[in-house]
Amino acid sequence: MEEMEEELKCPVCGSFYREPIILPCSHNLCQACARNILVQTPESESPQSRRASGSGVSDYDYLDLDKMSLYSEADSGYGSYGGFASAPTTPCQKSPNGVRVFPPAMPPPATHLSPALAPVPRNSCITCPQCHRSLILDDRGLRGFPKNRVLEGVIDRYQQSKAAALKCQLCEKAPKEATVMCEQCDVFYCDPCRLRCHPPRGPLAKHRLVPPAQGRVSRRLSPRKVSTCTDHELENHSMYCVQCKMPVCYQCLEEGKHSSHEVKALGAMWKLHKSQLSQALNGLSDRAKEAKEFLVQLRTMVQQIQENSVEFEACLVAQCDALIDALNRRKAQLLARVNKEHEHKLKVVRDQISHCTVKLRQTTGLMEYCLEVIKENDPSGFLQISDALIRRVHLTEDQWGKGTLTPRMTTDFDLSLDNSPLLQSIHQLDFVQVKASSPVPATPILQLEECCTHNNSATLSWKQPPLSTVAAEGYILELDDGSGGQFREVYVGKETMCTVDGLHFNSTYNARVKAFNKTGVSPYSKTLVLQTSEAITTREIKPLKNTDSEEQTLPFPVPSERLPLRRMSPFSSTLNLQPSFPGRSYFDFRSSPHQLSLHSSLQSLNAPGCNFETQSASYSQLVDIKKLLAVAWFAFDPGSAHSDIIFSNDNLTVTCSSYDDRVVLGKTGFSKGVHYWELTIDRYDNHPDPAFGVARIDVMKDVMLGKDDKAWAITEGGITKGATIGVLLDLHRKTLTFFINNEQQGPIAFENVEGLFFPAVSLNRNVQVTLHTGLPVPDFYSSRASIA
Repeated sequence: MEEMEEELKCPVCGSFYREPIILPCSHNLCQACARNILVQTPESESPQSRRASGSGVSDYDYLDLDKMSLYSEADSGYGSYGGFASAPTTPCQKSPNGVRVFPPAMPPPATHLSPALAPVPRNSCITCPQCHRSLILDDRGLRGFPKNRVLEGVIDRYQQSKAAALKCQLCEKAPKEATVMCEQCDVFYCDPCRLRCHPPRGPLAKHRLVPPAQGRVSRRLSPRKVSTCTDHELENHSMYCVQCKMPVCYQCLEEGKHSSHEVKALGAMWKLHKSQLSQALNGLSDRAKEAKEFLVQLRTMVQQIQENSVEFEACLVAQCDALIDALNRRKAQLLARVNKEHEHKLKVVRDQISHCTVKLRQTTGLMEYCLEVIKENDPSGFLQISDALIRRVHLTEDQWGKGTLTPRMTTDFDLSLDNSPLLQSIHQLDFVQVKASSPVPATPILQLEECCTHNNSATLSWKQPPLSTVAAEGYILELDDGSGGQFREVYVGKETMCTVDGLHFNSTYNARVKAFNKTGVSPYSKTLVLQTSEAITTREIKPLKNTDSEEQTLPFPVPSERLPLRRMSPFSSTLNLQPSFPGRSYFDFRSSPHQLSLHSSLQSLNAPGCNFETQSASYSQLVDIKKLLAVAWFAFDPGSAHSDIIFSNDNLTVTCSSYDDRVVLGKTGFSKGVHYWELTIDRYDNHPDPAFGVARIDVMKDVMLGKDDKAWAITEGGITKGATIGVLLDLHRKTLTFFINNEQQGPIAFENVEGLFFPAVSLNRNVQVTLHTGLPVPDFYSSRASIA
């Protein structure tokens, strides 16, 4: 109903129609509004002059008049009568609903009649404000247009439906809201008044009670207004002229106005036009349904555009952030080079200052001594030392003249940053309009013969299928967290082999890999199950079936070189990706077609002198594990250490360039098992306070170890040059114990130690320590642990 409201409003005043009349163009106007927009025309265009000139054009033939309309549809706001330059112009106005209207050229004459009955000026013309077609009025004026009684009824019903609730007509003081209406009594009742004044018995029982809204509609429908003829106000319409397309009365037919026209019964044409309107509405309803579906589609497109825009913006921001991150990393590298050059220049200048200061002190001392000697009055004593002093003075002078007073270092930095190619690339950065149409790469294949695990590291290798024709730009390697959790990316790059360090001991990991190019990513490869070692390495093994009774010793295969590919930390911040080193692993495959299992055993199991039965025996059947000792081999980690730490001896020896304490961590983290390592004091000057122990990966690196809640350490107790500090981390018993020169320092130092820990040291420039790993647990502790 609310959508219909615009159809019920006048285009001139913007309010509901009041006494609407129908123009020949089928549009409606309020009778008062029609009078307000009348325009007076020249005498030569009046109906009387046209009749006198013998014009045969009908009074209502607006089609011809439209050819010389007073105001064209492209009117700019002012119009004049077509063909007459001297005709007055009238500015147009705009109605509340946006339709142009044309006010009268002169104010209406004073009259005591209502606007509808007031006489219309002669030679008036009216222009439809909707289609801009014009019509010159005859002597009847606005009374010549029929009144739209149907529109009046629709407006009345619409206003009634939106009116306030009806009140009871029988309440004496404050009328209550009516609940029913009696059609026979034509009275609205509330419930108390209905029970008191209209009981349902006797003659009143046959009355029909309806809801107030329905009664209001029935009251409006009866009695129905009957439209009368515009020419004969006392006659009702009884027939319909097909040519004129208007209802006529009997007297109109008697006068012969429609003698040559086809005339039909009013009721028959009413039903015919209702049927035609219904059919037209069916077609319009289909179009409206299609329009609604189209609007739904457009709204869906709006939502999709917004979602795609957000996704695209996020992708763009991520790509730009990646560029910014790469630039920041390069900036840090360049700043590191500048800082290195800065430190070098300062060191050279400071050394020269120190050298010159010493020589100047010596020279000054010699000069003061010579002056005192000159003051002596003993010639013989003076001559005994004068030759030597003269030679010393000349020698000292010669030493100052050999470039000593020339700076060994310039103040300028001989570095120049060429950023023009990068700036040009940034300026050329733009979107690629055409998307790549090439397919995604094929699924990579894991090369099982090259995959292995070693200690808490895993090496994986993969390749593209032999018949693959789509090149891969890179690969994405994913591992879970060792506890069956979600997969996380640990490597993204072009390499087809990498080693993941820093995994948990005695844990099972699932690994998978996929390829990618500009088009997209391939499906995942089959999942590979990796088991890290419980016994990190094996010192001695005893074969079950061997011709010799002597025990065989297998050396621990330490890789000679490891170059880092990439560093990531899905499990701990010490996770390193490195190229694999040569070695062999023996493994079994699970029966699942979608999952492969790899169980690592010993490196180089087929060493000379060993004679194992490997056809059907498992690893636990091959080796006597009584003498297996779990030891870990690792070094200090330059990647996580403070920048002041100085590394040497393959990252096993560390010192510091600062007088402040700096922290360095080991490369391997421990979360299970019992682990022991030692540190020897190579240099110990000026009584520093080094600290030794374990720490979390996020420990503060610029304070002494143990100053925050992320580290557990020992800082005193007979530490001197040449001393050996032992650290025993028992994650089974959750304890941390310290030893100095093979003597335990008191009872257990720390208890309830849980989580992932890294060996840690804090020191300054007065201390240098060397790390020793791959050591067994002390015998007395092992025996005590077994007794416990």
